[in-house]
Amino acid sequence: MRHDLVVRSQRTVFPNQERPAAVTVDDGVITSITGYDTELSAHHDVDYGELCLLPGLVDTHVHVNEPGRTHWEGYRTATRAAVAGGVTTILDMPLNSLPPTINPDALRLKHRTAPGQIHTDTGFWGGIVPHNLGRLAALHDKGVYGFKCFTSHSGVDEFPALSTEQLRDGLQEAAALDALVIVHAEDPHILDNAPTANTDFTGFIASRPVSAETAAVERVIALGKETGARLHILHVSAAATADLIVAARESGVDVTAETCPHYLCVNAEKVPDAATRFKCCPPIRDERNRDGLWQALADGGIDCVVSDHSPCPPELKDGDFADAWGGISSLQTGLSVVWTHARQRGIPLSRIVQWMCHAPARIAGLQSKGRLDRGADADFAVFDPDYEWTVDAPRLHHRHPVSPYHGDSLTGYVTATWLRGRLVGGRPHGRLLSKED
Repeated sequence: MRHDLVVRSQRTVFPNQERPAAVTVDDGVITSITGYDTELSAHHDVDYGELCLLPGLVDTHVHVNEPGRTHWEGYRTATRAAVAGGVTTILDMPLNSLPPTINPDALRLKHRTAPGQIHTDTGFWGGIVPHNLGRLAALHDKGVYGFKCFTSHSGVDEFPALSTEQLRDGLQEAAALDALVIVHAEDPHILDNAPTANTDFTGFIASRPVSAETAAVERVIALGKETGARLHILHVSAAATADLIVAARESGVDVTAETCPHYLCVNAEKVPDAATRFKCCPPIRDERNRDGLWQALADGGIDCVVSDHSPCPPELKDGDFADAWGGISSLQTGLSVVWTHARQRGIPLSRIVQWMCHAPARIAGLQSKGRLDRGADADFAVFDPDYEWTVDAPRLHHRHPVSPYHGDSLTGYVTATWLRGRLVGGRPHGRLLSKED
């Protein structure tokens, strides 16, 4: 048999090991994984030698912001940044686009806007807000991967938070659909009574304390147990949250959790005052907490690492911590940032594959993504784990040159990305994904 493509690497990375292998591809799908030196007939045979071959990364937490706020980001720039960082699949959050993805018409608008622009395969989350309760089935039937909601103000008025009673109703509705609910969990009452943020980063952290996160997660878990809904806790910033998640699983709650590169790789002690490029909600916390997040990943209390890529125009990052937009752009840098710090901790690249490829795909239900396995899509990230480089924000591919990693020296660099058996570069060839696929 003559294959369409063979990709070889002495360092092919799986979740539990790396080993020499040759991966055969036909019609954009992996058809076999054999020994590195196996003689194979193929139209194209590519040997990456000592460079690492990873599954394409899966980022299930991306704010593309198109349509409506395309001047903040957009499909073309977001997905170009993604593939430059080895990400081959993204799921687009239901905000901060206008309109938000809270009904079938809004989803259809995204389906009309994205084609021809996307370098990655791209799917969509729906949203739960007070005024679409009771009508989630129509959006679910159109193929969203689940529903996002907030327990506190989202940052944009068109995507309001749910009260406890509304959250219970939304979870009951989602449970009847067997739909995953992903939750931004911060307690609004604790936030309202916390100190006001200012130019001091310590003050900003005090304005969004650990207790706001843990109290909200406790409430969400209790409602999940009551309703039987499947839950996913977004952007865990507090190591204490992982203990709540482990205990919830032991009591029978179906709950998973994610954290983000900035929580793992930045500590509050090193953030300069007035450096609003580091602002995100919930906030980056201290070194001891950061160590706890790494431990929670190692122990399985936290399942995966995704970006929460949430860009905005530079002028919205001006001012103090009370007023600046809370979001960090890291689609392109996530793998390198996480690997730089994981390597220092003695964590192998195979664990990164578990956290940034396998687990996000599994949680979202992306059955053909995030793995090097027969029948999976032939999505690859070719990674030089030893290459040292310095982040220059204006040279990154997302729309605006703002990055908390600007000037940082990182180790590890993506040298090539493949999507469904085709080398990415030039004209976009990503496709739209649906839960119904």
